[in-house]
Amino acid sequence: MSQNIWEAHLDVPSHTHRPVELTLDNCIKCNICVTACPVTAVTDLFPGPKYEGPQAGRFRHARQPSPDHSVDYCNGCRVCNMVCPTGVRIAEINGRARHDIVTAGQVPLRRKLRNNLIARPELMGKFGQPVAPAANRLLHSGLGRFLAKVLLEIAPGAPLPRFSRERFSRWAKKRQAPAPGRHKVVYFHGCSTEYFEARVGKAAVQVLEANGFEVLIPPQNCCGLPLLSNGEFAAAQAYHERNIHKLVDYVKQGCVIVGTSTSCTLTLKEEAPELLSYYTKDSQLLAANTFDIHEFLGHLLDAGELKTEGLTSIPLTLAYHPPCQYRAHRIGQPSMDIMALIPDLTVIKSRAACCGVGGTYGYKAEKHTISMNMGQSLFDFVHEVNGPLAVCDSETCRWHIAQATGTPFIHPIELLAAAYGHDVEGPLAAVIK
Repeated sequence: MSQNIWEAHLDVPSHTHRPVELTLDNCIKCNICVTACPVTAVTDLFPGPKYEGPQAGRFRHARQPSPDHSVDYCNGCRVCNMVCPTGVRIAEINGRARHDIVTAGQVPLRRKLRNNLIARPELMGKFGQPVAPAANRLLHSGLGRFLAKVLLEIAPGAPLPRFSRERFSRWAKKRQAPAPGRHKVVYFHGCSTEYFEARVGKAAVQVLEANGFEVLIPPQNCCGLPLLSNGEFAAAQAYHERNIHKLVDYVKQGCVIVGTSTSCTLTLKEEAPELLSYYTKDSQLLAANTFDIHEFLGHLLDAGELKTEGLTSIPLTLAYHPPCQYRAHRIGQPSMDIMALIPDLTVIKSRAACCGVGGTYGYKAEKHTISMNMGQSLFDFVHEVNGPLAVCDSETCRWHIAQATGTPFIHPIELLAAAYGHDVEGPLAAVIK
């Protein structure tokens, strides 16, 4: 790691690649992963991480992708990875098995069409955002929901987001930015901020600028995680390669990449390289210099370089759910550390293993009930805290929990932006105005 967190670390050692399937030999059959699995806890359709990962993995080979299709009921939450005492990459083994099922043509045509559609939020955003009012009315109407269920097997209760009236990148281009900061960082906004929650990107830019950074927002595209989760590896690799091409030169010039979508940053760091076995020098350089925004702010806090004086009081008690993809970064709980700096703000952290949505998993009609059952304890927790809104780092988790509970959700960076005195939008603005 470089001496300063905002300076890119260019001396990245070559990765000694070990295919994730080889980690199955580390399995000691302790069943900890089965006990912790939130999917196995609510359905018999998924027998458990141990059985679908290291055990079934021993029977898979190029001509026989998977002994059964129950592996598709893994929602990719990575809880199994986090609790495994011997480091078996269970979630990745399952993800590769799903890819084998897809490439073998074993997914029904209608579901394959659906999976490819919902796995391309960038494509949907490009078509839907320019006509946001009409698109939102259609998608959230009874007719729209009915057609989505009949034609594409998208669950009527799926947490469909609403398109923003303005694309984040266009807001960034036309705003009058402050004078150049002492240091530069690249902001990776992801599809959710670009097309659905521009307010999150605005808050991130404001916080970074308040700490003396010049925020660069270069061209970028979808991280490819939804495609990886649906077994469409070739398309996901194309997205990943394009992001490397667009971003790595900024790293070579000394910038780090900072993102507000914790699943996007995890994909650039780890998910794409591991699932795709993609370990080029540039991909490793990008991975080594990508940070979740609160990870980045936490490093600044540790170095005594985060602006912490004069923060505005936010007298609220809010539920907070640290999502699976965030915990998979293995960086502690920097969001909690940063929110703790805000005067009079009380944040109560959930103990739920998973909200259940699994990215696109909870959108699928055949899996939606499983998704809801997985998240029930979290939904109950949000109701118990009974705050005017709640907090979560992941966009799909926010949308899912908000849909299930009726409680508006925000990204934690919005709270810090408000504490710095910036105008905020959306649910938080309605509460603290």
